[in-house]
Amino acid sequence: MDINLMVLNVGNTRLSCGVFIAGELNNVVRIPHSQRDKWPGAINDAWKLIKDLESASIAAASVNPGVAEPLELVVSQATDRKIAWVGREIDLPINVMTEKPAETGVDRVLNLAAAYEQLEKACVVVDAGTAITVDVCNDNGDFLGGAIAPGIEMMLDAMHEKTARLPKVKFESPLGVVGTSTAAAMCQGVYHGIRGMVKELVENYATELGRWPEVIATGGDARALFDGWELIHAISPDLTLYGIALAYAENERLRGN
Repeated sequence: MDINLMVLNVGNTRLSCGVFIAGELNNVVRIPHSQRDKWPGAINDAWKLIKDLESASIAAASVNPGVAEPLELVVSQATDRKIAWVGREIDLPINVMTEKPAETGVDRVLNLAAAYEQLEKACVVVDAGTAITVDVCNDNGDFLGGAIAPGIEMMLDAMHEKTARLPKVKFESPLGVVGTSTAAAMCQGVYHGIRGMVKELVENYATELGRWPEVIATGGDARALFDGWELIHAISPDLTLYGIALAYAENERLRGN
């Protein structure tokens, strides 16, 4: 992908911004939606890196429609370009085989597209963010679907809010196998609950595919949950950004640019 491109990924809790210079990803920053005042500076800094390069453009994907319009305003003020949105101006780079493709999260599809582009075979992507998604594609690169579950913070908040005495807890990866305090026990439950779910799903996908798939992890909580786990082939924090760039590059190729 020999492109000069600013990529923006609008998640449920944060904006990720990076730039591809001659196809290489640089200068990735992540800004919580609670700090939108930092958007103009980050976008301006990113655009400066590529604005004078050949065919410099901006592409984005979003699972948070309420944030897309404010982002478009910031981008229009900081640059002389409009955002090309994956799913609108840019087609998805792989086939989506779910019952209702239009309702399938664009980030889920882009993650698998990026993983498949590297592995060129059936694979699984675990995205550990606000929610946990565990999705699978076949050897043709078709997005088959997957599973969605609450993420770390959502699980911990639900235990605190739905019970009388369980405390508000900040997650820490367990150091042992037994939680010796209430907070540690809650972290143990979340940690092993998520890992157990992922293992069970990957085993089921392997049965469906007829062989064991490589598993790629991404998302803000991926390292806290999966670092050093033999089930995980690699942890790729910027997988969605690569997926956006892949979709853009494929769209440009089909247009003959």
